[in-house]
Amino acid sequence: MKRILIAGALSLMCFAGVAGAQDEVLPEDAAKIVSVRQASFAMSAATFGGIKQGLDAGVPLQQLAFASNGLARWAASMTIAFPPGTGPGAVPATKAKPEIWTDWTGFQAKAADYQAATARLRDAIAADDRAAANEAWAATRATCQSCHDAYRS
Repeated sequence: MKRILIAGALSLMCFAGVAGAQDEVLPEDAAKIVSVRQASFAMSAATFGGIKQGLDAGVPLQQLAFASNGLARWAASMTIAFPPGTGPGAVPATKAKPEIWTDWTGFQAKAADYQAATARLRDAIAADDRAAANEAWAATRATCQSCHDAYRS
């Protein structure tokens, strides 16, 4: 489990450099960005799931600190994974709804909720507070679902 958590956190931390902040991507790069975006979300889910497994198994919270920090760092940079030109009109394989780009302010607000929730999870784990970590995990999960309901097909 520790290897999965480490690999997931490392992948999430590296995504920002791959996508880069751009106004619009070249059509030939759109599919690559979506592929990286999807891989990053898969690693996010694996990291998040690994944290839950660790919480449920009662592992020392210090063992979850690296993963929770990586998840919080991913949350802080997640919106750069959605540059213009990477939506369903440009890349059929994406599960992102067009509303991400037509309601960018709403999407950013949901991303900010996720960022705040992952920061609370990271902080609860760092404080070695299992009850707060469990509550923060549930709150983080709720922010994921809220965003997926609005912006993922």
